[in-house]
Amino acid sequence: MPRDFVTIHDAQLPLYSCHTLVIGSGAASLNCASHLHSFGVSDLLIVTDRLGGGTSNNSGSDKQTYYKLSIFGEGLDSVYDMARTLHQGGAMHGDIALVEAVLSTQEFYHLVQIGVPFPHNEFGGYVGYKTDHDPKERATSAGPWTSNQMYARLLDQVQQAQIPILDGHEVIALLTSEDRQRVIGAVAIDKDRLESANPFVVFRAENVVLGTGGPGGIYQASVYPQGHLGSTGIALEAGAIAQNLTEWQYGLASTQFRWNVSGTYQQVIPRYISTTDDGSDPREFLHDYFPDVGTLATAVFLKGYQWPFDPGKLADHGSSLVDILVYRETVQKGRRVFLDFRQNPTDLDFPGLGKEAYEYLKKSGALFGTPVERLRHMNPMAIELYKQNGIDLETEPLEIAVCAQHNNGGLQGNIWWESNLKHLFPIGEANGSHGVYRPGGSALNSGQVGGYRVAQYIAHVYRESSLGHADFLQQIQGQVEDILTLSKKLLARREACKPSMDQVRAAFQERMTEAGAHIRDRRAVEKALQEAKEQYDMVRLGEVSLSSAADLLFYFQNRQLCLVHLAVLQSIMAYLEKGGGSRGSYLVVSSDGERISDALLDFSYKREKESLRNQVLEYRFMDEAHMLTWREVRGIPEDTFWFENVWNAYRRKEFYGGR
Repeated sequence: MPRDFVTIHDAQLPLYSCHTLVIGSGAASLNCASHLHSFGVSDLLIVTDRLGGGTSNNSGSDKQTYYKLSIFGEGLDSVYDMARTLHQGGAMHGDIALVEAVLSTQEFYHLVQIGVPFPHNEFGGYVGYKTDHDPKERATSAGPWTSNQMYARLLDQVQQAQIPILDGHEVIALLTSEDRQRVIGAVAIDKDRLESANPFVVFRAENVVLGTGGPGGIYQASVYPQGHLGSTGIALEAGAIAQNLTEWQYGLASTQFRWNVSGTYQQVIPRYISTTDDGSDPREFLHDYFPDVGTLATAVFLKGYQWPFDPGKLADHGSSLVDILVYRETVQKGRRVFLDFRQNPTDLDFPGLGKEAYEYLKKSGALFGTPVERLRHMNPMAIELYKQNGIDLETEPLEIAVCAQHNNGGLQGNIWWESNLKHLFPIGEANGSHGVYRPGGSALNSGQVGGYRVAQYIAHVYRESSLGHADFLQQIQGQVEDILTLSKKLLARREACKPSMDQVRAAFQERMTEAGAHIRDRRAVEKALQEAKEQYDMVRLGEVSLSSAADLLFYFQNRQLCLVHLAVLQSIMAYLEKGGGSRGSYLVVSSDGERISDALLDFSYKREKESLRNQVLEYRFMDEAHMLTWREVRGIPEDTFWFENVWNAYRRKEFYGGR
């Protein structure tokens, strides 16, 4: 990729020019780049802060799911059935649900074709299974590392196509036209030049694809890979609209090595213990809240495939009560919680289990021994996974917490995944297409479908360049100058009395885990929101302390993350003011609400206001103002498509003007 230079504010900065800039190197971004190349758009550049460092390559579960149309067996399915499943989860636009359903098989077979080992039977049939919120056995899996294998095969495609990848460059800002109606490029920091006076790099691009994952960096308790922060904030700073920022998925995960403890990890019924910070005073705290060990053990077992926290699974000592109790120990009491696979819960008696748990373990031949012995029998890979990451489940307990795992909301996009900022295309988890509930594995499908749709639209609508070099330089001059001026100010004034970068990040991460995660109390949210406003103003104005030139990257990371956490809290408050209650993967605390159990007299919650599933909450940051708007959910388009009309529209490319 040829490099030029541009002089702005007495600084000579590297300048890369390309037709389409792809930011991020996860499965969605790589798929988009691969499809763009196949459509003949060859002037591409992928820029990434760390190749292989995102969630696609570093996350999974005991059986990571990919969701698509059911394509084997006698059970009936259709793209409209699948669209209805996605749409009925609430706060998801029906036209986008239809696109994700229609293209699910195409993109699934694309992955099969390039070598992702999804299992099939002797007849070539890709047999499915039911996942959460799935009525049709649409799920499939390539094992614990499904997304990792997708990433690896898609990276092969990109490398075979010789699409350039600029590694070690973290994008810190999007560049927009003077009227702020479209994106025209980006600014990044070259991580190899952090100690230089100006480590900045400028990109000029006709189109920008943003595939940098969800903003997991706003939470202290997070199962996102270490170092994965997302970059939603840079799009918000540029004026992009976000939606459904209230909607996240939370669940139990290990903290030393970040991994979901779902599936077999729970089905073998480990012992839950909590300790003080130094590891003393171990207690089996679950016993205080369940009527007997059989009910307790059954709830733990059910956490295996009811893994995300769900307020609908609290009644009658349901599985999500476990998440509440872990939260009480870790956040409210300041203790540490561990899964101990070396011993059974005290007084565990297999015949005392609920029927579902007992029959499952019986059919699996696992009604014996300790949890780790059952785990070795049922899923030895689950033990090996932790051993590869320095944790031996046979000799030590596994520390856990309720962690943020996935943002169902995110940046807004239309049916072509284009933002309100023209020529900006958020894909993957950065795109907020999902609503309240989503079937397990649907995010992987959405990322692949979104990447294809973006490539299709760019290749047919935005193929020609519309911005000359001189015009570009004129429009970005002031934006880049602002970055350079602020950076110079930060580096010149390293005041020890100002908050450090570590302190800034710790503050908003702790705030979000306490007030903006799966337990939401209006009083706590109000306090957190005020603190967030004050902190963002401080960070935005540069009233912080940098310890070294390398901290400049840390500053820009914190600035965009601080804005995202403020946007999430603003959205949560708007939802609560609208009368919103417990739904999805969070519980809204209410003193006069429904009691969870007799053992938790101080913990009652407000039921969901179901009418809000028919609305989408939009957020926009413009001119330092936070604007929140409720929109009616768009329905699923009716099946009124006549072939001759579709053929004519296709030949004339008329449908690219769609929403």
